[in-house]
Amino acid sequence: MDPEKDIYEVLFENAGQGMIVCNKSGSMEIVNPSLCNMFGYTKEELVGQQVEMLIPTNLRKAHHQHREDYNQAPVERRMGGSMDLLGQRKDGTVFSVEVGLNHCMIKDEFKVVAIVTDITERVQAQNRMKELNQELEDKVMQRTHELEKSQKLYNLIARNFPRGIINVFDQDMNYVFAEGQELDKVGLSSENLIGKNFKIRYNKELQDEMQDRLSIVFKGAGISFEYKDDHDFYVVNAVPLRSGTGEIEQILVIEKNITDSKLAEQEMQKNLNKERELNELKSRFVSMASHEFRTPLSTILSSATLAEKYPETEQQENRVKHLNRIKSSVKNLTSILNDFLSIDKLEDGKVEIKPSVFKLNELLREAMEEMEPYLKTEQVIRFDSAMGDQEEVESDRNVIKNSIINLLSNASKYSDAGKEIGIQLEKDNQSVQISITDQGIGIPKSEQDKLFTSRFFRAGNVTNIEGTGLGLTIVKKYLSLLNGNINFVSEENKGTTFTIEIPNILL
Repeated sequence: MDPEKDIYEVLFENAGQGMIVCNKSGSMEIVNPSLCNMFGYTKEELVGQQVEMLIPTNLRKAHHQHREDYNQAPVERRMGGSMDLLGQRKDGTVFSVEVGLNHCMIKDEFKVVAIVTDITERVQAQNRMKELNQELEDKVMQRTHELEKSQKLYNLIARNFPRGIINVFDQDMNYVFAEGQELDKVGLSSENLIGKNFKIRYNKELQDEMQDRLSIVFKGAGISFEYKDDHDFYVVNAVPLRSGTGEIEQILVIEKNITDSKLAEQEMQKNLNKERELNELKSRFVSMASHEFRTPLSTILSSATLAEKYPETEQQENRVKHLNRIKSSVKNLTSILNDFLSIDKLEDGKVEIKPSVFKLNELLREAMEEMEPYLKTEQVIRFDSAMGDQEEVESDRNVIKNSIINLLSNASKYSDAGKEIGIQLEKDNQSVQISITDQGIGIPKSEQDKLFTSRFFRAGNVTNIEGTGLGLTIVKKYLSLLNGNINFVSEENKGTTFTIEIPNILL
């Protein structure tokens, strides 16, 4: 008795995987029970037979050649990991297997040892994964169309598309936009892609394929396909982006890493929850704004209207003039509120600019007068202008006025009583610069980069001051309609200066 031999026999006979020992001619000399159960044969039916009897009939001839090749250059190898490998049971049914091969010498004779694993369940899981991937592709395409219609392409896709790359290419196939978590993985960044040709992203084998496929999109067709780069598998969805005249000047190409689809599903669910939270936040804000602002504004308007019905009071003419200003201001604020509650309309480009000719000094003084009732005790507004009172500009009067009132309101709100607020008007060439300076609490340096980038953002030092955090966002969006911009300098506990620049409005 050889104890070591007995142990090997026990392991062989009780192994959970099928095991075969063949001679050089492919004849099966030893098989274990797991293999017999897997293929539906008895040990007696297999021993002495060619191993090809376990392979589908149409593949046996090719397998014979594979076996000869292995005998010539025997190395340990695994088969069926990256390609379909099939076995055939005694009853003729075919199933997926994975085979590990090795060789050895037994009593100076060459033997081949094969370990066979039934991977039917794994293949079924992979097929299910493909179905999930298809569902994911359908969801991505649906989301892509929604984003295209709502014109929120750049920010929404990037925010809701983890483990992927969102690209926009022009007709020369140069990058116009590129963003997504996958950029870091492939060693690229948005900054070093913009303006470069698409070939910088793909290996030489893929460049021609991508060029041929994506050229179809410039003809008006949407396409979907998969490709594999040096490391990962991707699904691509591409659609044309039409200009206002209907011409296709750019295409949107979404690449999704589907190598680990389960992780991708988890990330998608996380982003959907985040989007749901943002929608809930927006709903709460709209409800708050409607309650806090619309009701008192309606009351002021109603009171102003009733005050006109008392003509016997002295200085009625002046009173009517001021009441008219109150009504005008209320209407203006109501208009701002409507835009405020409809910020999506601003983002969708649905706010129409209505240019007119007016005196800019006069408009700024009107804004100052409308702010006076809301200033804190002994707060004053100082106005310095490099323009003459009769100089006129051409732009959207309401957009500029609303922006100035918003900035003046902030200057007063975040400054103590008795502090001075300054308005400085400068001009050069065809542009004007309007600066609003306060001596207030300032903006912490660590938070200044968030001022225009985060909706509902409020600095950490304003916890006891009312506000929504949307005012500056609205000002920036208003000014963008005029091709203008806004910037600021601020020092905490000393004050802030906001400067808006509006180009090409001087007459």
